[in-house]
Amino acid sequence: MQKKQQKENNISDIMWVEKYRPKNLDQIINQKEIIKGLKNLLNKPNEIPHLLFTGAAGIGKTTTAICLAREILGDNWKRDTLELNASDERGIKMVRERVKEFASIMKISMNNQMENERPFKIIILDEADEMTSEAQTALRRIIEDSSKTTRFIFICNYLSHIIEPIQSRCVVFRFSKVPAEEVVKYLMNICKNEEIKFDEKALYKIYEHTNGDLRNSINILQAASTSGDINILKVQNAIGISGKSKIADVIKLALDSKFNESRLRLLELLYVYGVSETDFLKYANEEIYNLDIKDPSEISSIIAEYDYRLANGAHSEIQLTAFLAQLGKLGIKNNRPR
Repeated sequence: MQKKQQKENNISDIMWVEKYRPKNLDQIINQKEIIKGLKNLLNKPNEIPHLLFTGAAGIGKTTTAICLAREILGDNWKRDTLELNASDERGIKMVRERVKEFASIMKISMNNQMENERPFKIIILDEADEMTSEAQTALRRIIEDSSKTTRFIFICNYLSHIIEPIQSRCVVFRFSKVPAEEVVKYLMNICKNEEIKFDEKALYKIYEHTNGDLRNSINILQAASTSGDINILKVQNAIGISGKSKIADVIKLALDSKFNESRLRLLELLYVYGVSETDFLKYANEEIYNLDIKDPSEISSIIAEYDYRLANGAHSEIQLTAFLAQLGKLGIKNNRPR
């Protein structure tokens, strides 16, 4: 246990995104109305409902859920909280084996009067929109059966991917993107704490690239700081080695009908840089409007089709490879200049 704690502390020291993660609700930035609503719920912790946090990536949904668990459960929040990333285990097996088991253990332990100092246990399901509809349907029954002993916090990017029976059992909180001023201010504070000189324009360059994703902004800031002071050139270099920046190259190669090259770059993004399948399509949709394409709306329609297929559980590598092939056909049809 001590070794595990030491390992976690080492990670927090090394990774700025963990080192500067808020520890309580008051430290969450730019979500004032949400924090106000959650604090109102904390006035009667035994009556807190199931919660559903939705919004773009990197804007504080998971951190808010963890801070809430800390405030409700106190020092033993880790013991009484189950955190799962549903994108890693999307299917019904995860629901039956891990979620149901955790909820069942709580039912038994609640019979022991010594355990009654805590109102309930908490299950945090991150990226819940990546779960299959069958898994979500199975989860609905567990929510009903364990409502007296367990609270669920669902976290998703796309609310439409959560089935209505789960949505109706939760209070929904919609997180907004963090504005440029707030992100830059946060990055400035990190630089000051780390005693690193910075160019404010470089910090705005980070925001421009991440579009309000604070988690990604902090990662780029740390990458840019490894060689000393932070300036625009170092930020550009840090961005250049990130997976997101390479997605435009994959799209260009596909549109130029260089299928094999684009496929190899795609596999590199997925398995070397760790870009998720849904993130690939999301960033591809952003990048097509920065490219010299006659009709980007046609590509958006293709992206929407493959996004739907992935959401319904189709094989990700096969679908994204087919997506690149579709772009190649589109490039030939439109006589894209090379």
